[in-house]
Amino acid sequence: MAGGLAALLDDVAVLARMAAAGVDDVGAAAGRASIKAAGVVVDDAAVTPQYVRGVEPSRELPIIRRIATGSLGNKAIIIVFALLLSQFVPWLLTPILMCGGLYLAYEGAEKVWERGTGTHEAHTPVLDEGPEAETKLVRSAVTTDFILSAEIMVIALNEVAGESFWSRAIILVAVGLGITALVYGVVAVIVKMDDVGLHLAGRESPGVAGFGHRLVRSMPTVLEVIGFVGMLAMLWVGGHILLVGLDELGITAPYHLVHLLADPAAGVPGVGAILGWLVSTVCAALSGLIVGGVIVAATRLLPGRDRREDAHGRNGATL
Repeated sequence: MAGGLAALLDDVAVLARMAAAGVDDVGAAAGRASIKAAGVVVDDAAVTPQYVRGVEPSRELPIIRRIATGSLGNKAIIIVFALLLSQFVPWLLTPILMCGGLYLAYEGAEKVWERGTGTHEAHTPVLDEGPEAETKLVRSAVTTDFILSAEIMVIALNEVAGESFWSRAIILVAVGLGITALVYGVVAVIVKMDDVGLHLAGRESPGVAGFGHRLVRSMPTVLEVIGFVGMLAMLWVGGHILLVGLDELGITAPYHLVHLLADPAAGVPGVGAILGWLVSTVCAALSGLIVGGVIVAATRLLPGRDRREDAHGRNGATL
């Protein structure tokens, strides 16, 4: 009897270790998938605060909460389609992912163009008030989020394509929840920093008041830095997706060239791993910039673009 109980306990312990290992594997896979989506995540965190610029401070967090809820709805829809795609037509994953890579490269190159020409466009602040204007604002933000969420989830899916169906489902749900909480948590902190700074600036203590003033003055710089990092990350991720996708489709020369450049750097004693990663990252970002630049140049030549941009500028205040 005692021997049977000991054997049963051993079996339970083995099952527990297997379950723990499975959880660790899922967590590690979710972490890898989230890192690959870094470019979209950083850009999302940089863009979203602009939607509540000019909004009554008491409505900022409720609006962000509504946008975050819409983002979760977007990801739920995308996860269902992504799982069906990976289960029944997995060969479509690479072309779809490359389309996302093209879009990321285009967006990154467009931001480079805007910075270089001084034509950077920000979301127009909401001038109207009331439930209808707020609903229109949230709808616009959630629509933009759908594109970003689709890119995030497809990138994540590609990282775990070799897992079982239910593992893919759990990982995608974990990535969706984690990234949404991260992005909109950071956004909530960013948009309230001004209020915190103003509150501290009104304190009697000179040190606290000075810190509050510096905090308020630093927020535009913080947003600018986040936007710049997001631009670089989009070029890097977009370029990497395109290089790997071409390699998987049989066009191996571009990715092979990156390896030829990165391998010598990776062989440097002590710092090889870092140097190899930097060379690969720079090559991927340059690839994204080149491809994205071609798309930007092509779209700039489209007839009627200037008229559409003018119309967008005139109608932007109606958001």
